Amino acid sequence: MIHANQLTNWKASVSDTIYVINFWATWCKPCVEEIPVFVKLFKNYSDPKIKIILVSNDFKKHIQTHLVPFVRANNIASNVVFMDEPNPNDWIELVDPNWSGAIPATIVIKGSIGFSEFHEGVLSYKELEAILNKIR
Repeated sequence: MIHANQLTNWKASVSDTIYVINFWATWCKPCVEEIPVFVKLFKNYSDPKIKIILVSNDFKKHIQTHLVPFVRANNIASNVVFMDEPNPNDWIELVDPNWSGAIPATIVIKGSIGFSEFHEGVLSYKELEAILNKIR
C-alpha cells in the first residue's frame, strides 16, 4: 500500500534514483493495454536506480479478486502497490496540477535534479524511453 506522502518523498529525494510511477486500474481498458509497456521497461532497464511503480486505483475490495490475479497472470515483476488513501483525489494536485484525474497517468521523477515529467493518457514504449533518456 502507498500513501500520498511517499510521492512527496520521491520528489524530494536527493538520490540518483529515477521513479517511473504509473496510475492505473484493472477495470481501465487503456491502462491494461498500456501495462506491457511497463513490463518491457522493467525487463530492459534492470538498473537498480530506475524504479517502476504501478499504483493501482482498483477498489480496495477488489485487491484479492482482481488486482492480485491480474498481476500474476501478466507476470508483472515491477513494484505494484495499492493506493491506500481515504480520498484518492488528494493525489491529483500532488502528482501534477494539470492532471484531470483520468487514468492511465504516468509521472517520471528524479528528485536529485528536480526533474518531474507528467503524462496523462497512454504512453508508448518509445515515448517513455525518450523521457528516461532526458535524465539518464
